[in-house]
Amino acid sequence: MKSLRHAAAFALPVVAATAAAAAVAVFSTARRVVTPAVRQKDVRIRSVDTAAQTIELDRTVDTELPGRYGLFTAGSHDYVKLGAVLSADATSVRRKLLTQIAPDAHLDQDAAFSGWYYVAPDELHLPWKNVLIGSPAGPCPAWLFPQSSSTWVIQVHGRGTTRSECLRAVPVFHALGLPVLVVSYRNDGEAPRSRRGSYALGAAEWRDVDAAIGYAMRHGAERIVLMGWSMGGAIALQTAVSSAHREAIAALVLDSPVVDWRTVLRFQAREAGLREPLPALAMGALQNSVMARLSGAEAPIAFDRLDMVARASELDAPVLILHSEDDGFVPADASHALAKARPDLVTMPEISVARHTKLWNYDQSGWTATITDWITVQGLAEDSAPN
Repeated sequence: MKSLRHAAAFALPVVAATAAAAAVAVFSTARRVVTPAVRQKDVRIRSVDTAAQTIELDRTVDTELPGRYGLFTAGSHDYVKLGAVLSADATSVRRKLLTQIAPDAHLDQDAAFSGWYYVAPDELHLPWKNVLIGSPAGPCPAWLFPQSSSTWVIQVHGRGTTRSECLRAVPVFHALGLPVLVVSYRNDGEAPRSRRGSYALGAAEWRDVDAAIGYAMRHGAERIVLMGWSMGGAIALQTAVSSAHREAIAALVLDSPVVDWRTVLRFQAREAGLREPLPALAMGALQNSVMARLSGAEAPIAFDRLDMVARASELDAPVLILHSEDDGFVPADASHALAKARPDLVTMPEISVARHTKLWNYDQSGWTATITDWITVQGLAEDSAPN
């Protein structure tokens, strides 16, 4: 009997410590979901040849991709544009530099590989102006690329990025004669910060996009095309089913979109080495009013409402989904499921190799043609737009 009491006395602290550690892991995981991401340095610069204007990088699934990309750096340059792959071996890739690097320039070894390519609107050599959108979160800065059409495109960037992510698509819509409004939203580092500064994964951010629709309609828009990138896709979809202006939403173009957060978070948890039931417990915590606040969220997150496969019947505008099969960050499963659920509305061409939000970079001409043809078929291009 004494030995049993001794064992119980020893076991209780162990169980308590295990439970405490599990709780910390759950809340830590949940907090990462709603905390705005910081750009991660994910590639190493091995060397720069300023005479040949080439750069050698560690070889990764991203750095070996064909096409044009960018590199966030530190030192003499904040951002460097990269061109074609010139050579590669098992561990390294040599690419053409599209940003001129002077012989006395210095670049830190650690950098972040990017699909942005363009950073500022001036780089597009198109007319544009800064505007402010009065949203429930406060004044949200936006870039407006004007045209005469009454069909406006509103672009929504993804998680952990800014409006610059969207600049790649502006020339495509501009060539179709459509004005483009590139917006920010709460807690993205440019728009106002909410009290806790956390993401709602689209459940709150859509209101800022809805305010942008209102702005567009007050300035002559009659029809709206929403384009969302990654988490911006989730925000665009929430806007499409929740907006007071939903009758004006004529179409959605989604690049590498989050269609169902549970699918995405389970995938990312597996990639990070986290096993069930931890991801499920973290999502459960974010749905509970008390635990959501302990996790840093502004309010509970209703993952059912963010599941656009389950809510597919609520969509009434045509949707073009551009999603690489080997996305590597947001799996294409939910996009396929949405296309299967609404074949009457959803067009989803087969795309592979291009990875996450790098479809323009990988195949600019194919990506441009797909959007151009689809917008034209929907009857949304200006008659005066070039073929």
